[in-house]
Amino acid sequence: MQVPLLRLQCGVNSYDWGKVGHESAAAKYAATTASAGFSIEPEKPYAELWMGTHPSLPSKDVETQRTLLDLVRDNVALMSPEVTERYGGKLPFLFKVLSIRKALSIQAHPNKKLAENLHARDPRNYPDDNHKPEMTIAITPFEGLCGFRPLAEIVHFLKAVAPLRYLVGVQTASDFENAVKGSEDPDHPEQMKANKDALRTLFTSLMKATPAEIEAAAKELVTSAQSSPETFASLVNTPDTNPKNPAEVASIIIRLNEQFPNDIGLFVFFFLNFVTLEPGEAMFLKADDIHAYISGDIVECMASSDNVVRAGFTPKFKDVDTLTNMLTYSYAPIEEQKLEPTDYPYAVLNASAYSSGSTSVLYDPPIEEFSVLKTDLRRTGAKVTFDPLTGPSILICTSGMGKISVGNKTEEVKEGFVFFVGANAECVVENTGIGLDEENVFTTFKAFCDLTGDEDIVNGH
Repeated sequence: MQVPLLRLQCGVNSYDWGKVGHESAAAKYAATTASAGFSIEPEKPYAELWMGTHPSLPSKDVETQRTLLDLVRDNVALMSPEVTERYGGKLPFLFKVLSIRKALSIQAHPNKKLAENLHARDPRNYPDDNHKPEMTIAITPFEGLCGFRPLAEIVHFLKAVAPLRYLVGVQTASDFENAVKGSEDPDHPEQMKANKDALRTLFTSLMKATPAEIEAAAKELVTSAQSSPETFASLVNTPDTNPKNPAEVASIIIRLNEQFPNDIGLFVFFFLNFVTLEPGEAMFLKADDIHAYISGDIVECMASSDNVVRAGFTPKFKDVDTLTNMLTYSYAPIEEQKLEPTDYPYAVLNASAYSSGSTSVLYDPPIEEFSVLKTDLRRTGAKVTFDPLTGPSILICTSGMGKISVGNKTEEVKEGFVFFVGANAECVVENTGIGLDEENVFTTFKAFCDLTGDEDIVNGH
């Protein structure tokens, strides 16, 4: 019987948008978990640490160097028969750390049916047939774009940003404004459908602009941002709808243009919510929801897939037709894009943890493949005991030091260490650092799948 606690060696992908060298948390964590053959190159960008069984970058058991996929297939009890059967013997989620230096692509992830069709049609650009809903939790301050803005905000930018109106077409912009005027009431399904149809038409018109049109409009846009930052994207006669900080919007446009000159993404920005997350804040992205990440270090959890439909801020393959056809065109304020953590009753803190203000909170998106626990143990000796789960878990330490125990096996834990915890196993995590101040916080993120039924509070279904 395999002991249900494995320390994992995890690989890191080098993409151009990743943070460089030792500035990258993904690289530092990879160096901590990897064998002696890996060392951080000071000038190389490191973007994503992958933790899981996905064949593109599978994790390995540090001791045996066998892949986690091989281990869970050889020992069904590690995953549980239920999870193994439902997900074909693979971990149902892919856990990542992303270190973002420059914007990564404007994108969406296909739903399950579309993923199957795209993979069958174009396996080179769509490497698997699974959907990819995903959740982001900030480790450091984070910037991103997530979902379409409220329609009134889009209307404002169409009026205030002349190059944007030029790109979508003056008549198309006017048609959209007339279609959605005074009709954002979410309690009327027919009106919401009409609004989404109008938004689809408007956004598709933008995405169909020619490279020459985009270049001319981008130069005008950036010139405006540079010359008049204090009034950028503002209107004199409707001050209530102006950006709260026009200079900040201008600086973002200038920064994005430095990264991707004359890119269509400069204009997609005005359609999407600009989201900032402080450490511990999160957002959830359903399949077919548009988004882009701009900067920061994050923990990301998703269904186990590598399917991305891209349309801007990228040198990679772009599939504009698929993107504009697949999107939900849901629109909502920033607050509705964020995912609030909740109390988790199956993590028991000891007295030292309680008295030091330690916490263990649950990020629980409305899907069955994964949930994530963030635990902060704020004092030496602070301890948390996680009740057994009916499915597997992966735990990563992002700060501090401690130990993890499952059954009679105990392992040291340092920043960047990653562990697999098998199904139906109680797990104890303890802060073993020195000192009693805030700098001694021992932080772990624990992704898990638990198929215990609709009534279970763990998955909140």
